[in-house]
Amino acid sequence: MTHRPPQIVDSHCHLDFSDFDGERDDIIARAAEAGVTRMVTICTRLRNELSVRAIAEAYDPVFYAAGTHPMSAAEEPLASVEDLVSLAQHPKFVGIGESGLDYHYTADSAEIQQRSLNIHIEAAQETGLPLIIHARAADDDMARILSEAYHQRPYTCVMHCFSSSAELARAALDLGFYLSMSGIAAFPKSQELRDIFAAAPLERILVETDSPYLAPPPHRGKRNEPAYTAHTARVGAEVFGLTVEDFAAATTANFDRLFWKAAQWKAAA
Repeated sequence: MTHRPPQIVDSHCHLDFSDFDGERDDIIARAAEAGVTRMVTICTRLRNELSVRAIAEAYDPVFYAAGTHPMSAAEEPLASVEDLVSLAQHPKFVGIGESGLDYHYTADSAEIQQRSLNIHIEAAQETGLPLIIHARAADDDMARILSEAYHQRPYTCVMHCFSSSAELARAALDLGFYLSMSGIAAFPKSQELRDIFAAAPLERILVETDSPYLAPPPHRGKRNEPAYTAHTARVGAEVFGLTVEDFAAATTANFDRLFWKAAQWKAAA
């Protein structure tokens, strides 16, 4: 009898990117072999929503989310709450975003990024779907905006590919939000980040690839893909002092709690 790998979820990838053209069947198959039972593919520009939706419709393990990435906020039409709420009616549309703030490369568009972020927050509040946040070099504004909006009207949220400060981690966790562990957490020099995760409650942790980016060792520097979630999960298990099986089970339960539409699809399947 062959040994089945622990069942895990890649909570954030970009399967529509051209890096995967002509290979998606193989990529989904390799994910399944690695124990990655479900993936959420993220649309970062709303004009690409149809093609991202088509991938989710073509592959049973794939779900999707859509929004305007903060680094594109200045060059894309501003989304409307109505647009996002309408898209969210699709049964495999499971999250709002990714949205957020990125002042590392695009600080000059901070104002439009904040306007876009507030629209995405409102859509999350309206739909009850989780907000998917990209945050880089904008910790103070990020914590303030998320917190102010939450106290006006609660919503759920994941800090995707979390690699920010311990202060932003605490601010997010205090609001009941989730932190997602990417390949960055598996890099040898990321001990400070691993310590931030170790201080968080296990029930608020997800895993992801953000593929095609940020491949964990032993694939660092190469194209990432959902199957490699398994490598990050092994590091996550070490961080929490768990077996890989227990860490995979915990993060999968967390995913089902946060991404409840994906859990409903699984239950109905």
